[in-house]
Amino acid sequence: MHNVTLSVTIVTMNLQAEASPRAPQLADWALSQGITALTNLQIANLLSIPADQVRRRLHAPMKRSEWVTPTRGLWIPVAPEYRTWGAPPGIEIVDQIMLHRGINYYVGWLSAAALLGASHQAPQEIQVAVDRQIRNRGLGRTRFVFVQRKLNDLPTWSHLTRTGYARVSTVELTVLDVAADIEQVGGIDNAATVILELVENNEIDWVMLAKLSERYPASVARRVGFLIERFGNQVESELEPLRLRAKNAAATASILDPLSVARGPLDSSWMIRINSEVQEET
Repeated sequence: MHNVTLSVTIVTMNLQAEASPRAPQLADWALSQGITALTNLQIANLLSIPADQVRRRLHAPMKRSEWVTPTRGLWIPVAPEYRTWGAPPGIEIVDQIMLHRGINYYVGWLSAAALLGASHQAPQEIQVAVDRQIRNRGLGRTRFVFVQRKLNDLPTWSHLTRTGYARVSTVELTVLDVAADIEQVGGIDNAATVILELVENNEIDWVMLAKLSERYPASVARRVGFLIERFGNQVESELEPLRLRAKNAAATASILDPLSVARGPLDSSWMIRINSEVQEET
């Protein structure tokens, strides 16, 4: 019985050895197997080479844009249709990068807004919230911009990709992030446009929005409420939870545009000083 088992094992090992890919064909082989990423050690084992020889063996395939290595020790095979780009789209590979680095994350701001139906948003970068520092980088046609912040179980949803999924901020969280980080989204006019598109194209949980806003400065809830009431089509009762949050926050008025001077008329219903003339972008 032992001899039979040993023979089967030897045959299986021989078949695996015969089927093992060579370096020039490794990317296409990985894609054919549904493999979306490999570590340095995994490639070394597949090619039966020392780990310190992996980069040298894959140098020529990398020159042909068959592989991209977005972070140390991680290799991603590039599908043929993306090889002229130099890398897959950022949304396709962000989860593999973060998983390899052991970093909690979500895709947010304008990148999340585009996935949530803010259709005119087509940023050339992918904006990612992370729970520890990581350097920005360019990869193919995508520039990754990482913003360190406390994530603290903030709500996300899973956006399906060809290689798995990407974690994306919910519409409520995206609205608040856009309102909080005006510079990150290109100014108050663009922030207003994005917020209104998000509200118009999605079903908002207004109670959740108000509760989430408690994690932000009072100015964020006030900015969101003012912009939606001024330019949107929401009924008064929908905005009431957010209005209560705005009124019960700090007594000092907030400013609408944090990038402008702190002068202008006060909207007492939202406790916000209108220090900038907002125009929706089209």
